[in-house]
Amino acid sequence: MTRKTLWLPAALCVALTADSFGEAEAFRLELEVGPTWQTRNDVQIPNDATADRFDLTDVLGSGPAAAFRLNGTWNINERHGLRVVLAPLTIDGTGRFDTDTRFDGETFVAGETLDARYRFDSWRIGYRYRYYDANGWRLWAGATLKLRDAEIALRQGETRASDDDLGLVPLLHLAGEYRLSDRWHFEFDVDGLAGGPGRAIDLAAKFGYALDDRWRIIAGYRGLEGGADTDDVYSFAWLHTALVGVQLRF
Repeated sequence: MTRKTLWLPAALCVALTADSFGEAEAFRLELEVGPTWQTRNDVQIPNDATADRFDLTDVLGSGPAAAFRLNGTWNINERHGLRVVLAPLTIDGTGRFDTDTRFDGETFVAGETLDARYRFDSWRIGYRYRYYDANGWRLWAGATLKLRDAEIALRQGETRASDDDLGLVPLLHLAGEYRLSDRWHFEFDVDGLAGGPGRAIDLAAKFGYALDDRWRIIAGYRGLEGGADTDDVYSFAWLHTALVGVQLRF
């Protein structure tokens, strides 16, 4: 076999490897932005007879409010990867209660204007394992640790009340991507867990279009639902985001 003949299979292997690594990028950064609506935001703090249960959307309105998040993925190798999610969210609004409402030790008078704030910042780090890669699909499963930094605050004149909560929440992670064509793809991701006094579900479905080997534009839907029912707090919300964004792969 000549030297030229030896180079042909070697060159072919390099080309195939480069294409494979290009498809399974080492790093991905993704920015999502879009309007967020609330269809539910029930609150009672504390969760006993000294407080009233109310829908915070009656004060804040259903939206929309601006939201964004930054997702980062490091594929350590073909199977194993790490994720980081930075997802701050603050919704401010002004409204009125129809009846006198007790919240966190204070009473807010019906018919008078009050200011409200709902903040739910989510900072996450996770691990995932790619367990399927065939027939146009790539599927991952893993676990996520979420640091939840939340606050609900009301203010009416000199009357003010605020309840904040900082805690760690373990979640399961599922994700998938389906290649529709050379440029189009569909993807989904879910972080969620239910049981005990509460639940948390964060899911998205997105379509993407590849501008080139590095840049994609995306559009889709993200839903965030969950809350807790404990002695200290009753709080359940359901938020919907119509998202657009960009992905950088390298």
